[in-house]
Amino acid sequence: MVWRRWKLTAILLIFEVCVEVKSSLIPHTFTDQGIVKKGGMSAVSEEGTTHSYSEEEKTAFADWINSNLADDEDCKPYLDIDVNSDELWTKIQDGILLCKMINLACPGTIDERAINTGKLNQYKTTENLNLALNSASAIGCNTENIGAADLQEGKPSLVLGLLWQIIRIGLFARIDVQHSPGLLNTGVDPKDLLKLTPEETLLRWVNYNTKSTGIGNITNFGYDIRDSEAFTYLLKQIAPSDSGVDLGPLKEKDPEQRAELMLQNADKLGCRAFVTPKDVVRGNSKLNTAFVANLFNTWPALDLPEEMPDIEGLKETREEKTFRNWMNSLGVSPRVNHLYSDMMDGLILLQIYDIVKPAVVDWGRVNKKFEDPGGNMKKMENCEYAVELGKDMKFSLAGVRAKDIFDGNETSTRAVVWELMRAYTLAWLQDLKGSEAPIKDKEIVDWVNTALQEAGKETSLSSFQDPEISSSRVVLDLIDAIKPGSIDYTNVRDGTNPDERFSNAKYAISMARKIGARVYALPEDLVEVKPKMVLTVFACLMGRG
Repeated sequence: MVWRRWKLTAILLIFEVCVEVKSSLIPHTFTDQGIVKKGGMSAVSEEGTTHSYSEEEKTAFADWINSNLADDEDCKPYLDIDVNSDELWTKIQDGILLCKMINLACPGTIDERAINTGKLNQYKTTENLNLALNSASAIGCNTENIGAADLQEGKPSLVLGLLWQIIRIGLFARIDVQHSPGLLNTGVDPKDLLKLTPEETLLRWVNYNTKSTGIGNITNFGYDIRDSEAFTYLLKQIAPSDSGVDLGPLKEKDPEQRAELMLQNADKLGCRAFVTPKDVVRGNSKLNTAFVANLFNTWPALDLPEEMPDIEGLKETREEKTFRNWMNSLGVSPRVNHLYSDMMDGLILLQIYDIVKPAVVDWGRVNKKFEDPGGNMKKMENCEYAVELGKDMKFSLAGVRAKDIFDGNETSTRAVVWELMRAYTLAWLQDLKGSEAPIKDKEIVDWVNTALQEAGKETSLSSFQDPEISSSRVVLDLIDAIKPGSIDYTNVRDGTNPDERFSNAKYAISMARKIGARVYALPEDLVEVKPKMVLTVFACLMGRG
């Protein structure tokens, strides 16, 4: 088996060398294989630039949309998207498919009553795209450099970038111990599982399922899987015994044909998605990761531990998820997967400080590498700097110590993150309003009441703890005051019972995003009148107004 794998790897290496030699003999005016280059004008520089995009990604994402939205009546006029053409760019231009993809990734994110359907004019199209972009931000997509106009123009690199973020979030949503407790069987301490990225978790899952085969562990979804051996064994291991999946592909010596046979096995499990044989052989890490994530979600093949540990404390709360999505939407690197363990070295907190108040961080003071010895001390120094900056910015951090952040203390970490989120929202609002002084809570409340009164609305706001917020009628009225006629009041309920209150809140959040407010709060935050998140809702609407 080891000899066969070595032999196939040698064939692949020889193939690569031949391709490289051949490429060196081809005139440089030829495009790279699988990469399409389009001349155009950069939206940033307005200078002539070349925009490149992956033909493989275009095909994979269009195929995923076709297969997952096929039964949606609103999507039928758009499907099937021809994967061999540029239809993808035009089919997403009115925002409907994007909204549907967001709800596929995170069900219930967008209230479908807020989506404009039917024959759409420019105005209605822009509303849909605003709804999609602001909702994408709310689930953790970085949309900082993407506007509605970019999507209407069908800019390939931006469309693919956004689609990948949405698809990735959906694929990775359940790859954690909370949704898949069988992961505890892979030999990792529950708390250590939280520290793994979804990609690392998938690697452990593959290696766990192939450990008895003798092929050794894979360490990536690029180079290590190009011979299709790990994938072939994985499919055999997770497949039901009557599925017809076998190890036959291993008999094939041609790398691309072997990959095709492996994918035919995946097709027997209903999981032939994202990759072609060429993508496997070329080691397309992004698409191979998506392929494996889809396999995990469909056929996890993990039994629950015989002695199930208490994982209640490991489950992500709604507030934690909101904070995590907000940070990811800002484009922090690396992505935040677990709120507490990912803050322990201070780097992400310092990135956000620099976003909230540009140039406030002296990056010369920041430790970016943490090799031992002294790695933990360097992380502590970053945490000390983060707390110091918070105090300089008058954050409410009583009792918060640097060691709390380093230790992953939940209360202290949430306190710092909330203060950053509040500061970010109010700084954005201050800049938008051209105010020299920081915006106070009372100014927001006063503005809300003035806007409601001038629009002839009967609702009002006393504070961010006002119990009337639970019906969301004050939010809906404010949206309609900002953009008259935007609220369809036939969709609004009295709010006298929990179902009606949630229905109103869900509609209000989506409509706020639709008129251009980047709201991160969830419907539950309005129903339960969570003052912190309620503040952000009204602040974002004030910015829109």
